[in-house]
Amino acid sequence: MTSPRTSPRCTTTPGTAPAGAPTRLVQGAHTSGGIGASTRRPDAGLKVTGRFAYSSDLWHEDMLWGHTLRSTVAHAEIVSIDIAKALATPGVHAVLTWDDLPTEVRHYGLEIQDTPVLAHGKVRHHGEPVALVAADHPATARRAAERIRIEYRDLPLVTDESSALAPDAVLVHEHRTDPYNARVPHPNIVHRQPVVRGDAARARERADVIVRGEYRFGMQDQAFLGPESGLAVPEEDGGVHLYIATQWLHSDLRQMAPVLGLPEDKVRMTLAGVGGAFGGREDLSMQIHACLLALRTGRPVKMVYNRFESFFGHVHRHPATLRYEHGATRDGRLTHVTCRIVLDGGAYASSSPAVVGNAASLAVGPYAVDHVDIEALALYTNNPPCGAMRGFGAVQACFAYEAQMDKLARKLGMDPVEFRVRNAMTQGTVMPTGQVVDSPAPVAELLRRVRARPLPPQRPWESSEGVDLRQLPGGLSNATHGEGVVRGVGYAVGMKNVGYSEGFDDYSTARVRLEVLGGEPVATVHTAMAEVGQGGVTVHAQIARTELGVSQVAIHPADTRVGSAGSTSASRQTYVTGGAVKHACEQVRRRVFELGRRRFGTRHPAWTGARLLLENGKILTEDGEVLAGLAEVLRDEVVEVEQQWRHRPTEPFDPHTGQGDGHVQYAFAAHRAVVDVDTELGLVKVVELACAQDVGKALNPLAVAGQIHGGTVQGLGIAVMEEIVVDPKTAQVSNPSFTDYLIPTILDTPDIPVDVLELADEHAPYGLRGVGEAPTLSSTPAVLAAIRDATGLELTRTPVRPEHLTGTE
Repeated sequence: MTSPRTSPRCTTTPGTAPAGAPTRLVQGAHTSGGIGASTRRPDAGLKVTGRFAYSSDLWHEDMLWGHTLRSTVAHAEIVSIDIAKALATPGVHAVLTWDDLPTEVRHYGLEIQDTPVLAHGKVRHHGEPVALVAADHPATARRAAERIRIEYRDLPLVTDESSALAPDAVLVHEHRTDPYNARVPHPNIVHRQPVVRGDAARARERADVIVRGEYRFGMQDQAFLGPESGLAVPEEDGGVHLYIATQWLHSDLRQMAPVLGLPEDKVRMTLAGVGGAFGGREDLSMQIHACLLALRTGRPVKMVYNRFESFFGHVHRHPATLRYEHGATRDGRLTHVTCRIVLDGGAYASSSPAVVGNAASLAVGPYAVDHVDIEALALYTNNPPCGAMRGFGAVQACFAYEAQMDKLARKLGMDPVEFRVRNAMTQGTVMPTGQVVDSPAPVAELLRRVRARPLPPQRPWESSEGVDLRQLPGGLSNATHGEGVVRGVGYAVGMKNVGYSEGFDDYSTARVRLEVLGGEPVATVHTAMAEVGQGGVTVHAQIARTELGVSQVAIHPADTRVGSAGSTSASRQTYVTGGAVKHACEQVRRRVFELGRRRFGTRHPAWTGARLLLENGKILTEDGEVLAGLAEVLRDEVVEVEQQWRHRPTEPFDPHTGQGDGHVQYAFAAHRAVVDVDTELGLVKVVELACAQDVGKALNPLAVAGQIHGGTVQGLGIAVMEEIVVDPKTAQVSNPSFTDYLIPTILDTPDIPVDVLELADEHAPYGLRGVGEAPTLSSTPAVLAAIRDATGLELTRTPVRPEHLTGTE
C-alpha cells in the first residue's frame, strides 16, 4: 500500500523518440495490463480477505498428522532411543528414527550433503530432528513424541571463532569429504574466500588517514508468517505427491528422491500457498519427513510447524564479526580497504559457501578502490544452522563498510554524503574481483536524491491538540513526552548481486500455451517458479500480455511437471524466469505469424514482407494496419512452446585471489534515515526511511515500491530489534517465539518515500534489475548512522538495544 508520501517517484532512462519522429508501434505497447503497468496481484483479494489457501490449510479426508521430535541439547552423543511408549500410544501409526530410513542415502544439502535426515550417533545443534511420529490427531502425535526417551551424553561445544579455530578444537564434522575441505586451513571452516587486488600494504603507506573497526552483526530470523507446512500423499504407483510451501521445487526434488529411494518422476511436487520466505524455505524442512511417514503408513500425512518449531525448522541469517581497515588521502580518496569477515554457519553447511562468496566479493561496497585485501569465511559451530536470507552475505558487509565510511568522513572533516559521492563507483568501475561493472551504477545520484528530499518536521509529536504518544520513542508506553529526545540523520548506500553467481548454471524454464477459448485468445503460462509474495505471478501475466497482445492470461499452478525455474531468491525470478516467459512468448508469437502466413499470406503483401506485431488480440503491421484477428488465425490450433532461458555466464572466483567475473548484475539502493532517540531511556523512533533505488525497468511500479518498502522494513528490524539470542554456554536458542523475538509492526514502520530510477541494463530482459534485496542492505546502516548522529556513540553491533544507548550493559 502506498500513500501520497510513499508512492514511488520514477525517472526513466533517456532515449525516448523526439517529438515529430515517425510513429512505429512497439510489441505490446498498447495492450492493457502489460509491462510497466501497476496491475493488481491475482491473489490480492483472496489474501486481504483471509480466503487464500496457504499450505497450512491443506486437507485430505484420510490424512494423518506428522510431528518431529527435536534435540533438547546442542552437542551430544545419542546413547539410546526408546520409542516403545510412543508406538504404544493409541492413534499412533508410525514412529521413525535413523534406523528406519529406506536407503543408504541419509543426508541432504543444497551444495554439501552434510545434514542428516534424522540425527544418528550425535546431535550437532539445539532443535535437530531425531524422530518422527504419525498419528490420527496432531495432539496425539505430540504426546507420543514426548514419550520417546533419548539418553544423551554431552559433548564439548563449539560456539564462536576462538573455540572453532583453536588448534585442538572439537570438530563439528569429523569426516568431511566435500570439495571445500581441501581448500580451508581448518576443518571447522566451511569455506574461505580471499579477494586480493592491487597492493594494500603499499597503499596503506600513502594513506593520510586510516580508520579501523570491529563490528558484530546479530542472527536474524526470516520471520515469515506462514509456518513450514505441507501434505504428502502416497500414490498408487508407489510414488508420492508432496504439496509444499518452498522456494525451489526442483532443488527439493533433487535432494528428496535419493533419500526416499524413488526416481525423480515418482516424487511429484506442487507448490502450495506460501506465507513468506526471505530465504528460509530454500533448505528442506519437513519435506522428506512428511513423505517418509506417508510412504510408511500408506496414508496422506500433513505436517505443520508451530511458531516454536519454526524457529528450529529453518536456517537463519549468519551472525558475523567483521574487522575492517579503510585508508584515504586528505582530499577524501580511498587508498585501500582490508577486512576479515567471519560468518557463523552453525552446525550444517546450507548455503554458507555461496554466502561467503557474496560477502567477500561485495565487501567493499559500491566504491572505487584499487587496493584491497579481503578474507571471508564461514565456520561450523554448534549454533543453529544459518543460510540464505534476503541480502545473502551483502547485508552484514554493508553494515560494516558503511560504518567505516562514516568514521572516515568524520576523521577527514567531510560531509558523509560528499565523501561517498567522491568515491562512488560508476559504470566502468573495476570491482575488487576484477570484474568491470558494465551497466549503469548510479551510486552518486541515489545518494544525492535521498539527501535532497525535505526532512520531516521536528518534534512531530507536538500539535495544538497535545502530545501524540505514537510519534515518540516508546510510543503508547508513555515513556516520555519529549524530554531527552534528540534527532539524528544518517545515510547509507549498498550494492547487491542479482542472480546466482560463481559459474552456477542459472536458468529457468517456461511453458506458454496460446489457444482460443470461448471465442477469445487466451495465454497460459506454466513455470515451476515459487510465488512467495514477490509478485512473479503478476509479472508473468504482464509479460505474456505484452509479448502476445492478449488480455486474458492464466497462470498454471507451479509444479514439477515443467522444467526447473530455479530458486525464488537472489532477486532473480523476474530476471530469469521472466526472461524464460518472454523467450517462450516470442517463440509462440513467431509460430502464430507462420500460421497466419500459411492461412492468409496471399491476401496482403505485409504477411511476407513487413514486421508484424500482436496487439489487443490482432495481428498488425508496425504502422498499425490490421491484418487479421488472433482468434481468426488460431481457430482450433493450439500453439505451445516450452523454453529454457539463461542469463550471461559467470565464473568461479579464483580460490587464492578472488578474481573473476562472478556476478551477472548488480543492484544499488541508498537510504536516508531520520530518527528520534530518547537518550535517557535508550528508546528509538525511526521517523522516516527515504530510499532511492535503480531498478532498470519497473515492470510493475506498485510491486516495485512494495518490494522496496518490505526490504527497508526488514533492514530496520535488524537495526533496532531483531536478534535470535543463543546462550553462549549451552548453544540453546533463548527466544524462539514472536513474544521474545521482536519484528517491526505497522506502528514501528516509518514513512518510506521512494525514488525509483529506471536506468536500463542492456543485458537484461526489458533492461530490468532485480529489486527485492538491495533495500535490505542500506536501511540498516542508515538507521545506525542516524542513531550515532543523535547520540555521538560509536555503536558497532546490531541490533542496537536500549542498554547500548544508556551505557547500562
